[in-house]
Amino acid sequence: MVMAPPRRGRADAADTGMNERVVYTRRIAKVVKGGRHLRFNALVVVGDGEGQVGVGMGKATAIPDAVRKGNAIARKGMIRIPLRGSTIPQECFSRKGAAIVLIKPAPVGTGLIAAGAVRAVLDLAGVKDVVAKSLGSRNPINVVQATLAALQQLKDPQKEIARRTGRRPRQEAATIEEERPED
Repeated sequence: MVMAPPRRGRADAADTGMNERVVYTRRIAKVVKGGRHLRFNALVVVGDGEGQVGVGMGKATAIPDAVRKGNAIARKGMIRIPLRGSTIPQECFSRKGAAIVLIKPAPVGTGLIAAGAVRAVLDLAGVKDVVAKSLGSRNPINVVQATLAALQQLKDPQKEIARRTGRRPRQEAATIEEERPED
């Protein structure tokens, strides 16, 4: 039986459980003495669908290379957002440049009511029931950055109450009591 050699290079999305979505690509032409020098930008959103999401902007001379770079940058800068069931714990608002994003929690069964770049970020973060509105500029780069900034403002209610009162969060206290040996 012949064994395949171990794979080298980057892991596939299926191996790590991460999903990626290319939100926006654009061509940039720099005019130089010899003509135009073409490059590409790719805005990539990466998430696991369980509260982790990251955004990266890759730049290269070809789109696949730009997407690969954006994916690597997004994985390095991933954030964890607190979820309450299938929605977010509280309303959040953020702006980046002229792009304004408003995200509100919604009851179970509402679905993901958002469009464009905001939808991509929320979907890959694992938020199922939410209402989001993008106001102002529709530039996808600024909208994605504003959405990420809004999600970073979210706080887990149990951890926040524990921090303010100086007590342990309920979930951690329950697991500690279960681990304690009985006399």
